[in-house]
Formats: sequence, structure tokens, C-alpha cells
Amino acid sequence: MAASRASQRPRQGRSKAAPARRSPPAGEGLSALTEQLANRIIKPLGLVVLSREGIRETLDEAAEQGRVTRHDAEELFATLVRLGREQTDDLLSDLERVLGRGRQQLDTATKRARGAEPLDRLVRSADRARRTMGIGQSFPIKGYDELTSGQVQKRLGALSERDLRTVGEYERRHANRKSVLNAIEKALS
Repeated sequence: MAASRASQRPRQGRSKAAPARRSPPAGEGLSALTEQLANRIIKPLGLVVLSREGIRETLDEAAEQGRVTRHDAEELFATLVRLGREQTDDLLSDLERVLGRGRQQLDTATKRARGAEPLDRLVRSADRARRTMGIGQSFPIKGYDELTSGQVQKRLGALSERDLRTVGEYERRHANRKSVLNAIEKALS
């Protein structure tokens, strides 16, 4: 009953839990981590947040009203604070473990994303397929990506200056073969 009266009084001098911040969804990884925290830590422990001041006020009120002795209130306060500290330490340990797993999952996902083919590589593959098939924007040399540097050099003589520059730019960005680039420079001079 004292607890219910204490909860009806204004909360002056008590520590308040910070309101939960809702940030925009950052992906499934974050929501999975949040769900893990709730399901593995918060819900099983039936966590509530009580400040020392709140416990002290409630026990002081109970002692003043004669429901418990002052000595019993002090012992109960000490026991509750000790248990609260132990549970807080356990909670922090569990949080560190869960966050460590989440961090590992994030690191793994990041490494996988970085290891995946970059956009340039995908674009090059699409360009290569388009040029090989002769579809879309025409490239000066058909099937260019499948040709050896010697085969490319043989075809350079038939190209205009504009086409030579196009082939040179493409070669620099992709295969960057020195023999082909030298042959293009020679043909342009």
C-alpha cells in the first residue's frame, strides 16, 4: 500500500528513466538486436527501474506509519540496493554479450557487403555483355573485353580520333593495359 501511495506522490528528487528514443529503422539487424534485448533480457527478468531515492522514500513512509521498524526499513533498503546492484551488473554483462554478438553480426555483414562485387564491376559486366552482343550504344570495337591486347592493337588503325579516345578512356578505367594505351597514344599523335 505504501508503494501505491508513494507512486501517487509527485516524483520530486527521484531519478527518472530516460524516455525510450525511437530512431528511424536502420534495417533488420537493429530491429533483430532490439528484439533480442527485449526477449532475452528485459522480459525474462521482469525489469523495472526504481531509484534509491524512491525506495528510501517508500520505506521511510512505511516506518513513519509504523508498518515496519526503522531498523527493518534500513535492512530492507540495504538488501534491495544490494540486489539491485547485482541485477544491474548481470544485466550489463548480458547486454555486453548481446551487443557483442550484434556487433559481430554487423561486422560480418559489413565485410560481406564490402567483399561483394562493387557497382563498377557489375556495370563493366553489363557493358561487356552489351558490347559483345552489339546491343545498345555501340562501342568502337565489337567484343572488346574478350580481345587480347594484340587483337585490340590490330583494330586501332581503323578507328577515328574520337573512337580512339573512347577506347582509351575505357581501357584506362578497366583493364589498363599499357601496351594498348601506348598504341592508342601513338595512333592519336
